[in-house]
Parts: sequence; C-alpha cells; structure tokens
Amino acid sequence: MGGRLAGKTALITGGTSGIGEATVELFIAEGCKVMIAGRNEDKGAAMVKALGPNAKFIVADITQEAQIKAAIEATVDSFGRLDCLFNNAGGPTRGDADTMSAEDYRYAMDLLLGSVLFGIRYAAPIMKAQGRGAIINNSSVAALRGHMGGYLYSIAKAGVKRATEMAGMELGQYGITVNCISPGAIATPIFFGGSSVSAGLDPAHADAKMAKLTKNLAKATPLHRSGLPHDIATAALFLASDEGAYINSHDLVVDGGMIAGGRTSFDTVAPGANV
Repeated sequence: MGGRLAGKTALITGGTSGIGEATVELFIAEGCKVMIAGRNEDKGAAMVKALGPNAKFIVADITQEAQIKAAIEATVDSFGRLDCLFNNAGGPTRGDADTMSAEDYRYAMDLLLGSVLFGIRYAAPIMKAQGRGAIINNSSVAALRGHMGGYLYSIAKAGVKRATEMAGMELGQYGITVNCISPGAIATPIFFGGSSVSAGLDPAHADAKMAKLTKNLAKATPLHRSGLPHDIATAALFLASDEGAYINSHDLVVDGGMIAGGRTSFDTVAPGANV
C-alpha cells in the first residue's frame, strides 16, 4: 500500500474519538500501521474491524505510567518498530486558582502533562535505537493566550509546549523530531465533558449538541468556521511524514487565526463548557 506514511508505524493515544479517531483513520489511509490506545474497548474493537489489519487496539489509561509503557511496548511487539507517537489523549479538567484541590491538580497534570512526559520517556529509547522517529504532542491555544481554557488545563498545556521544545533539543541528535500541535476551536467531545460523557448521549442529542457547538466555535475565528478533527489530523500527518522531517521543537498552531485575531474570550466554549 502506498501513501505518505507507507511502511511506518504509529501509536495514537486517545484514538477512539475526536482528533485521535480522525488521525487514526487518516494515518491508515496513508499506509501507516496504527496502534490505537484508549479506554473505550467497544469503540476500539469496532474501529479495528472497520479499518482492517493495519489497525490494532490496546486498552490504556494514559494517567498511568505503566499503561503508557505497555502501549508503546505493544506497538513494537505488534509492528516491529515505532516510527511515530502521537500523544493526543486528554480531556477537561476542573479547579480554578482559588478552588483547586490537590486531587484536581494531580489529575490534570497526570492526564495532560504526565502522559506526554512518559510517552516521550518510553518512546525515545526505541526511536534512538532505530535512528529516527517522530513524536507529536497535543497542546492547545490555551497554552498561548488567556481565556482559552481553564486554569489547570492552560498550565498543563503550557508545560506540554515547553516539554516539546526541550525534548526536541535533547533528542534531535538521534534523528528524533519532537513537535506539538496547538488546536484552536476544534469541535470534539471534550466540550461535552469528554468522550465517555458524549458516548452516553443518544445520537439525536449528541448531533444537536455538536451542531450548536460548531456554530458557537465558528464565532471564535477570523475564518468564521469551526475547526474539525480532520484539520488536526492533517497537521499530524505532515509532522509524521518525511515532509516534516526537518521540523523540530516546534509548536504548530492550527486555530483558523483565532489567537491572532479571534474573540478575546473563549470562556463560553471552553473545554467542558455547557454547549
């Protein structure tokens, strides 16, 4: 099979919904073998059945270091190598500057930042031995501008951006690129409280909420349209392909121009908001 990722393998976390699902589908269409990591076993099994032998699924909670390590090892065991890791999984957080608890803090950091750090930690030795690899981290415009996300969410995503820069500086000499993508107003289940919440909605209710969300998000960008998961998947494809091989320690902002000239406040459509 040809394609821009022909002969490559990838692990995509949070691969059963939203940006992750779109990226899995696009990578496989471009010739990649993909390990899908996620918590939704039913959805993972359905995706593997639909996508064919180049897709495999592993149950993984990326707030747990051991499960991140196991997912990376499973990818190598299944496909023989690891060419790309997309640290995509995430979700909404809670806790403001004057209300956060220790539990809120630990969950946010484990989910959004720790998952990235440990993903890099366990992918790097494998890629070093191969002499090449691409690590892509999902950051956010919340790392770049105020009122684009919640308190802990924004702090954690800023950490992802800085971790990307530092890891790229350390690992570039081994042929490993490390970059992040900062999505803007992308219509995904995170705005419903995460994929597990959205999965519990009846189809008509879910469609209605997504239509309302898409309309609201369009107001946040100069393009006057909501971003879609495919918009981020195509950015990940570029960074994972040979075309992106000279890009390193970079934050690729995919936001329709929102941080340059969109609405100053993103509060009404921030992750986890009632849309």
